[in-house]
Formats: sequence, structure tokens, C-alpha cells
Amino acid sequence: MPETAKVDIAEANKGAGKVRVAFDEAALAGWMAANVEGFAGPLTVDQFNGGQSNPTYRLSTPGQRYVLRRKPPGQLVKGAHDVLREARVQQGLAGSAVPVARIFAVCEDEGVIGSPFYVMDMVEGRIIWDAAFTEVPKAERAAYFDEMNRVIAALHSVDHVAAGLGDYGKPGNYFARQIGRWSRQYLEDELAGRLPDMDALVEWLPTAIPEGDETTIVHGDFRCDNMIFHPTEPRVLAVLDWELSTLGHPLADFAYHAMMYRMPADIVAGLGGADPVPLGLPTEAEYIAAYCARTGRDGIPNWDFYLAFNFFRLAAIFHGIKGRVERGTATNAQARERAQALPRIVALAREAMEKCR
Repeated sequence: MPETAKVDIAEANKGAGKVRVAFDEAALAGWMAANVEGFAGPLTVDQFNGGQSNPTYRLSTPGQRYVLRRKPPGQLVKGAHDVLREARVQQGLAGSAVPVARIFAVCEDEGVIGSPFYVMDMVEGRIIWDAAFTEVPKAERAAYFDEMNRVIAALHSVDHVAAGLGDYGKPGNYFARQIGRWSRQYLEDELAGRLPDMDALVEWLPTAIPEGDETTIVHGDFRCDNMIFHPTEPRVLAVLDWELSTLGHPLADFAYHAMMYRMPADIVAGLGGADPVPLGLPTEAEYIAAYCARTGRDGIPNWDFYLAFNFFRLAAIFHGIKGRVERGTATNAQARERAQALPRIVALAREAMEKCR
């Protein structure tokens, strides 16, 4: 999954350390003095342990802390590591009901530190890594879920054209394009092998796309651990990790988020099918109803199609990771674990497909 600049107060110091991807810090300080409102050095730079996809740094001054996200230096695959795109969507959402970090400045000039970058506010708060919110008192957990629900509903209610994001992706036919893309990736990676259930999904999904089309801004990876919460309140201060954001279908985005109810906790933050009520959490049906109330929907027909699509998409991603493991080109330490989890993700996709049928 995409790396982010996720930081909480407790982790801020131990999560950042020696700069591994170095650059001219004096040049950055000079650029910030000219382009970042209120900047005053001296500047200290540390690199976060995460952010392997896009190197991410903590910038500290006597009066302010910032986060810098940059493209990796060197030759890159076209369209990859587009940090300026991340900055653009957060700038477009500034002032909306969707909490995002303030973007102070964007630099497209590779001559400053060797690649394009942007500087944003370092939001102080906490990350909830466990979808059951076990570190939160039971009586407060439902409020945290309601806040996540509010934020994703607010995102899908933003007028993307008015926000200057009318060309942020291709409008319309989202499911057909996505199913085609991930089916091709799955079918072309012969070394990773074929799975009968994936073959069945490749055949069935294009025939089951619900009628009606919608286009909104979608986050693409909306999970509890991609948000910074207030240190003590059930309030999201900033949504992070906009690497997969685009224009797409809101129900695809919401269903990806709601997969937490069925997602095994050891794969991606999820409840693994556990009964949410004893945990102090809303049921899946209650969570869907809250989203529908906020977005003016009268329920979500074909709900299991949206789940099947998202589990299929995730399975295709994990299938690609398995292929890289088999070829010996996987660099992430979790790659083998992801590859081993593939059968369980495919089984969840098949289960949703059968319910939809």
C-alpha cells in the first residue's frame, strides 16, 4: 500500500531520524525563506522511516514544524511518484469540510533539491492503527467511526469542478475502466499463476456493474490509519496519503473504506468479520445508513458488488506483488506476507460475488 507521512506526537521523534536520501539543505532553507510564509530558520532536517515510495522529511525550526514530500531522485516510471498531484488535491480541498494539512508551497524546480517537492504543515495528533479502535475507551469508539463516516461523506460531496479539480481524472465509466485495468494486470502476470476464483471474478464483474454513473473526488485508500485524529477528541485533523486519489465513483471509495468490517486485521486495518457491537462500534448496516443519510441516498443497492470489486482490486494488487516475489524483484519487506495473503483476499471477493448473485 502507498507510503505516507503519517506522524503522531508519540512517534514524531522516534519515527524520524538520519537523512537517507540527502539533498542540499541550505538550498531548501533559502527556497523556504522566499516561498513559505512565516518561515524563519535555522532549519533542521530529519527523514521519516516511512515514505519509501516518496521520501518524506520532518523540517524543524524554532517556531514551526513542517513535512516535506518529494519525488525520489533519478529516472522514474512515467506518472509514478507524482507528489505534486497529492499537493494539488489537498490545495483544492482546503477550506472544505474535508480536513487536510495546509500546503505551504510547491516546488516544480528540480534544481532546488534534485526533484519536485511540496511543504505542508506537520499536523500534531495521533494515528489509530487498529480498526477496532481498542486504544480508545469503548464508550467513545462509535464517535470515532461517525467522524470517519462524516469525513468520507464530505469528500464525496465536494464539487470537484468548483474546487479546481475538474480535470483531476477521467469522469465516468470508472468501474469498467478499473475492472479492465486490474483484469489485464492479473491475466498478464503468468508467473504469479492463475486462481479459479479470480478467473470467475474477471468474467463476472464486467457483467454486473450497477446502472447509473457518478463522479466525485475519491481518496483511493481511505482507512483509519490514513488519518490524523485530535489527541483526545473524536475529530479528524487531516486526511493523509492522497497518492491514489482521482475522480471516480464514490461508492467504490466508500465500499473500500467499509471493507474494514470484513478485512482480516493482519492484512490491512480491519475487524476481520468480528461482531462490532461488543466492541462499541456501529454495525456495517448502521455505518452504511449513516453514509447514505449524509449523502442523500436511499440505501445502496448491489452493495456486495462494490465489495466484490474492491476485494478483487486488492487481490489483483497482491497478485502483482506475488509475481514480483517470484521474480525476485520485490523490495518491500512485507511483500512475501502480502503474497501469502492473496488466497484469503480472493476468497472474500468470491464470497461477495456469490452474495451479489
